[in-house]
Amino acid sequence: MVRVAELVAPGIAAIQPYQPGKPIEELERELGPSLPAGGVIKLASNENPLGPSPRARAVLLGAVADVHRYPDGSAFALRRALADARPGVRYEELVVGNGSNEILDLLVRTFCRPGDEVIAPAQTFACYQLSAQAHGVDYREVARGSDFVYDLDALGHAVGPKTRMVFLANPDNPTGAYASREAVERLMARLPEQVIFAVDEAYCDYAVAPDYPDTLTLHRLHPLTVTLRTFSKIYGLAGLRCGWAVAPAEMVAYLDRVRNPFNVNSLAQVAAIAALGDQDHLQRSRRLNAEGMVQLRAGLERLGVSYLPSQCNFLLVDVAPREGRRVFDVLLGRGVIVRPVASYRLPHHLRVTIGTADENHRFLDALTAALA
Repeated sequence: MVRVAELVAPGIAAIQPYQPGKPIEELERELGPSLPAGGVIKLASNENPLGPSPRARAVLLGAVADVHRYPDGSAFALRRALADARPGVRYEELVVGNGSNEILDLLVRTFCRPGDEVIAPAQTFACYQLSAQAHGVDYREVARGSDFVYDLDALGHAVGPKTRMVFLANPDNPTGAYASREAVERLMARLPEQVIFAVDEAYCDYAVAPDYPDTLTLHRLHPLTVTLRTFSKIYGLAGLRCGWAVAPAEMVAYLDRVRNPFNVNSLAQVAAIAALGDQDHLQRSRRLNAEGMVQLRAGLERLGVSYLPSQCNFLLVDVAPREGRRVFDVLLGRGVIVRPVASYRLPHHLRVTIGTADENHRFLDALTAALA
C-alpha cells in the first residue's frame, strides 16, 4: 500500500504548519460552564478592536445580493482606488491578493527556483520560511542585534550569489521592531540588482517613529523592490482576506500569470475600496491604539513585567522565568486569548494585541493572577 508520506516533496514534509490565534468560539466551547462573566476576549491576532469601517459595513450589505456573480478577476476598481490614493503609484504596478500572504507566496513561487535562497532576519514572520520551504527554496536567517533590533548591515552582508529574495517585515511581527529610513536606504543601495527586496508593511499604519520609512517612496533606490500591505490590520477586514503590493509593472505581469483566477472575492474588493476612503476610521483606530499602548505599558511596568518597544498594535511581553505557554494557559482559563510565540524561539514571551480599554484592563487583571 502506498504511503502518502513518500509522495510528498521533501520541503513540504519538513514544514511545521502555521498556528493561528485560538478562535473565540473554540475557547468558549472548552470553558463551557466555567466561562467568565465577561465572556472571552481575543488579543492574539493583532486585529483592529474597533472592527471594520462603517463605510465598509454599509457596502457589504449591498454587495451580498451579487455574490452569485464571479468577482472582477483583475480587481480593476480596487487597483484604481489604490493608485488614486497613493501618489506616484501606477495601476500597472499593483497586484492584489487573498491577504498579503498570498502575494508573498506568489513572489517566491514566481521568481525563485530550487537552489535559490531567500533570506530574512531571524525570528520574523513565519510565512516567509513556510513559502520558501513549500517551493523547494533554501531559507536562511540573519541574526539580529541586542533586544531583537534589526541589523540591516548584517542582512546586506549575508546576500550571496544564491540569494534571490530578501524579506523584511517593517515593522516586524512578532517583535514590533522597525528599521529606520537610513538603514533601509543603506541596505537597498548595496543589494545586487537581481535580488528582489520584499518589504512587508502590514503594520505600517500604526508606526509613529519619526524615522520610519515608507518604502513606496523609495522604489527608485532599487529596481526590484516590492512593498506589501494589507487590509487585515488597521482597516479591520481580516476576515475578508485582502492584501496588495506595489512592484515593477513587469513583475506584476508575471505574478498575474500564476495567481489563481478570482483570487480576491467580490465582498473583499468592495469593502476594501470603502475602507480605503474612510480616513476618520483610520484616525480613530490610531488613537485607540496609542491610548491602549500607554495603558498596557503602564500596567506591565506596575507588575514588573518587561516588554519590547513596538511600532505595531501589539507588545511582545517577557514573562521569564515562567514559560510563556504556561502563562498563556492560565490566561485562557480566565477567558483571555493571547499568542504564545515559542515557535519563534521565544519560549518566555507572549504577543499581546492592543485592545479596547476594557479588554486591556481584563488582560492586565488576568496576567496579575497568572503571575501569582
